[in-house]
Amino acid sequence: MRKAASFRDPGGSCFALGARILRVVSPDSLIQVDHFLTSTFARKALDSRSLVPTRRLADTEVQPLRTDEAFGSLVGERSFGAVFEHEPISFPSYAYEWPAEMLSCAGELTLDLAESALGEGFGLKDATPHNVLYRGPHPVFVDVLSFERRAPDDPVWTADAQFQRTFLLPLLAHQRFGLRLVDIFTTHRDGLEPEELIRLCGPLRKLSPKMLSLVSMPVWLARKSAGGAPSLYRPRRLGNDEKARFILGARIKSLRRQLRSLKPADTRSTWSGYMDAHSYEADAFAAKERFVSEALREVNPRRVLDVGANTGHFSALAARSGAEVVAIDQDAACVGRIWQRAREENLNILPLVVDLSRPSPALGWRNQECPSFLDRARGQFDAVLMLAVLHHLLVTERIPLVDVLELAAELTRDALIIEFVAPQDEMFRRLARGRDDLHANLDAAAFEAACCRRFQIIRRARLGNSHRTLYLLRKCPD
Repeated sequence: MRKAASFRDPGGSCFALGARILRVVSPDSLIQVDHFLTSTFARKALDSRSLVPTRRLADTEVQPLRTDEAFGSLVGERSFGAVFEHEPISFPSYAYEWPAEMLSCAGELTLDLAESALGEGFGLKDATPHNVLYRGPHPVFVDVLSFERRAPDDPVWTADAQFQRTFLLPLLAHQRFGLRLVDIFTTHRDGLEPEELIRLCGPLRKLSPKMLSLVSMPVWLARKSAGGAPSLYRPRRLGNDEKARFILGARIKSLRRQLRSLKPADTRSTWSGYMDAHSYEADAFAAKERFVSEALREVNPRRVLDVGANTGHFSALAARSGAEVVAIDQDAACVGRIWQRAREENLNILPLVVDLSRPSPALGWRNQECPSFLDRARGQFDAVLMLAVLHHLLVTERIPLVDVLELAAELTRDALIIEFVAPQDEMFRRLARGRDDLHANLDAAAFEAACCRRFQIIRRARLGNSHRTLYLLRKCPD
């Protein structure tokens, strides 16, 4: 059975074989891929790491693969002319896990590459966020098969409509109607059609500048040309290479202006101001920072998962200690702020809009194109931070304590830094809303007893006079 494979391009297929990312390329596409990867444009993109590092395997490296049963099951009956290996992206993520800021940045990268490729006679045939992954806060284009030789006198970017569907229209829907990207991309793999948005518009809104150009005009023109002449879909040729390239470059610049006009504003949400108005006394918060810093120094994790990261204060602390951090929170506004901070301070943090109580499911054909968040995360981290999040899972989500700790043990290879909030805490009581009896048996002793099923308690620290205690736990040997 094919696992998490990219197979939609007839020119080749990409898949994971153990820790390696391999791409088999068909004989018909091989010359084009070789030409692209040896171009000056590709070398610059590879050097800047905006294009995923890629190398062609030598025949001596391919030969053992031909007799490898796992490789054969992944390739199937497809013939191939060569095998390329990509540098792995340590934690793949998808557009439905990004805040709008990250989708916009991925769109900028796509247009940058499409524009730069023109200089050496290449065109970008695909313009979708599925071709972009993030290395920390930086986007990386990962599909080398998307670049092809273009007809020099062709003034049309074939991926134009796809770029609008998968970048511009989702950002417009988010900006104007508050639609969440997770709701858009988990149900619309290929983005939105203008017809889907025009139904949300009143008469006046249809005539607003952004709606008119991206939604209303395309819908009206499509209705007018419905069932039109076959010539509508024939390639256009100008007979003038310079003019065609000028028109194509101008169109890409126009799309860039539209993309930037949809750049997300700095929005506030229920939790985005938490770090400015949290319920800790100054000395208690300082003690929390000190405990986490000391625990990170002791554990010295290479990779950290920060659950309920809010605006990333402790994610940044972990990143500055030398760790590669994946920071998750259900609040897209908070995650957007983490991404901005990581970019500005060059911190190795990948922020994702993920609710651990409802993590991203497996999606795509046979649920194998995009693995679930948990499938990607299990056993991938040396330490997990669960700070000021446990009581939300226990009270708001009604998840039993032992189940939360069991999942934490699946996610971490070693350490768990967790904050226990007792039922007497003001925030706990606010979340409980009078249902205190449901948690009458929850105290520090019960919490520690539950922890000891999978973890050893290394140390604990009460945060000032609060009802909050921090724990450093390490997994028991199997």
